[in-house]
Amino acid sequence: MTTSHSIPFRADQVGSLLRPPAVHEARDRFARGEIDAAALRAVEDEQIARVIAKQEEVGLQAVTDGEFRRAFWHFDFFGGLNGVEIVEEDSGMAFHGTAPKPHAVHITGKVSFPDDHPMLEHFRFVRDHTTVTAKQCIPAPTVMHFRLAPESIDHSVYPDRASLFADLAQTWRDAVRAFHAVGCRYLQFDDTAWAYLCSDLELERARERGLDTENIAQAYADLLNDIVRDRPDDMTITTHVCRGNFRSTWISSGGYEPVAPYLLGQVDYDGFFLEYDSDRAGGFEPLRFLPHDGRRVVLGLVTSKSGDLESADAVRARIREAAEFAPLDQLALSPQCGFASTEEGNVLTEEQQWAKLREITKIADEVWGFPQDR
Repeated sequence: MTTSHSIPFRADQVGSLLRPPAVHEARDRFARGEIDAAALRAVEDEQIARVIAKQEEVGLQAVTDGEFRRAFWHFDFFGGLNGVEIVEEDSGMAFHGTAPKPHAVHITGKVSFPDDHPMLEHFRFVRDHTTVTAKQCIPAPTVMHFRLAPESIDHSVYPDRASLFADLAQTWRDAVRAFHAVGCRYLQFDDTAWAYLCSDLELERARERGLDTENIAQAYADLLNDIVRDRPDDMTITTHVCRGNFRSTWISSGGYEPVAPYLLGQVDYDGFFLEYDSDRAGGFEPLRFLPHDGRRVVLGLVTSKSGDLESADAVRARIREAAEFAPLDQLALSPQCGFASTEEGNVLTEEQQWAKLREITKIADEVWGFPQDR
């Protein structure tokens, strides 16, 4: 376990940010063939440099590119792997409200991480344009697996779960090494699978897709530990557990109790971003499974799904409630999710987004002291 004293920071963020109009326009023009890839990148570069400066201005000590170069928080990464194809078809993921155009993962060959994965270059740009910590977010392998239907896998390549998990572990270990080699010291695995395991409804839907869910929580814990066990000593790896986030909608409900003994109690992450902005996440009692070893739970108490600014007093009260089950020194604060898990973004304004992030840094300073080890 290689926990930094600073990361996750007391005031932190999940990763994605609302795309400004210039990015939307450039991506639309590129899709219509009106500009080339170089012109699109020039617009993205300008807007990402601007949003990095804005993140620093509101007091964040970890900044991202807002995922401005992505359409989806996960499919863009998966599609850059060897042996993986992204297709337009129903994935079996059911949003409560507006839903994105359905996409699904197909495994067509041996899965591996290529040396030229485009997100390595994405990270380099952030690294070179910030004075604070550059953070990189990628989806966890458990996300890919939970979405797979039996017919989505080439069984001549992967006849069983064990063979697939062995290559997923190697692929993500190679990704960790590759991001570290380009200077990444703060890597986050975004993960919806653990939230689905909290939901009897999503588990039933998974079984209907043909997914073997027997002992799946333990299998996921073992897979993730197989990945993070060899991470470099100066690299922090966290996870964000997401319950679905598209245009302010959601997928799964259910408290963390069913998975906390595995996720918090077994997986050797350095930090855990947990959604706590609604009663869909249940109470703080599962935090009792967090080992008292310095790792942090980042409480997602500020919602990214609406522009209404939370009461600072109410947020501080909820932090005190959480501290009844885990040491206050092992807690931090963030939005419950990103502001734009897909390029469409959630239903709020950029001004409201920045107000929430500014409020988070202010509350964190008040709760944990200033100057704090953000």
